[in-house]
Amino acid sequence: MRKRLLGRTGLWVSELCCGTATFGGLDQFKISGELSQEEANLVIDTALEAGINFFNTAELYSRGLAEQYLGKALGAKRKDNIIVSKVSPFGTPYENDGGHSRKHLIDACDASLKRLGTDYIDLYELHGFDPFTPQEIVMRALEDLVRSGKIRYFGCSNYTAWQMVKGNGIAEKNGWDKFVTLEAMYSLAARELEYELVPACIDQGMAILVYSPLHAGMLTGKYRRGKPWPVGTRLPSPDNTDHWVFEPEKLYPVIDALDNIAKERSVSISQVALNYLLQKPGVCSLIIGTRTIEQLKQNLKAMQWQINQEEVALLDKVSEPRRMYPYELPPSPPTEKP
Repeated sequence: MRKRLLGRTGLWVSELCCGTATFGGLDQFKISGELSQEEANLVIDTALEAGINFFNTAELYSRGLAEQYLGKALGAKRKDNIIVSKVSPFGTPYENDGGHSRKHLIDACDASLKRLGTDYIDLYELHGFDPFTPQEIVMRALEDLVRSGKIRYFGCSNYTAWQMVKGNGIAEKNGWDKFVTLEAMYSLAARELEYELVPACIDQGMAILVYSPLHAGMLTGKYRRGKPWPVGTRLPSPDNTDHWVFEPEKLYPVIDALDNIAKERSVSISQVALNYLLQKPGVCSLIIGTRTIEQLKQNLKAMQWQINQEEVALLDKVSEPRRMYPYELPPSPPTEKP
């Protein structure tokens, strides 16, 4: 398993990160997966054997059950691996069990440490932006968690570029630690990250951790033009795909291109889609969730070969996001009179 530097942390992490949103299956995560502790143990053991040293979880995943399963599955191997957990901006309306107040950040971190069975979290991320708490308070609370030894580094997830850069600006002004990662959706079916967030992360020296690199399974080959919508997947119907928005007239040509490359190389469509993202600027690691061990083993095979630049260019072209102002400026006015 190849390793990459995690931004400016000095840590080396595997190009694939083992996600845990499929552990537990409570509440809205039931549709993601319902892996038991025993099944989670097998997933973690398989990932470790393949050389993965990077594991992603969150307090939001099955009400913390995913953290608990991950901690137990790693056991004594925890010290040799890097754990990412996230603190949710969501909670009971008008209560203090959510948001990014100092109270919730500290309480949530303590609760995550207990569930994980560890005394520190390597990377602690804000799971979304809290518009009700000033960023000065948020960044100072994260700084205090670092100084207390409860977390080693911190990052953000689902942020816009201005939110991320403003937080770093506040930290720099005060001599505090900055965000070191952005965890965000990115795939051949969702390249909007390239408008501002990729350039911003490169400018800020932040590593991009990609979630949904297969766009909730849409880039696995199960969803095909003219074929019935598959049964038993995370996405119940074309009209019920949650935030994994897709445009059929754009998605299916991408799948066709992936299929052609996969057939030429005798690999799976998923492996091609994962390989593509690892060639993109700013990307450090891809977070892969798994509902079955076979899925995990197939995706791990993506590390056994590497896509070439001609194939990347082909996929770039077929999946090119719509350009809009100001990301593609209108033509400049003529400098000379006709």
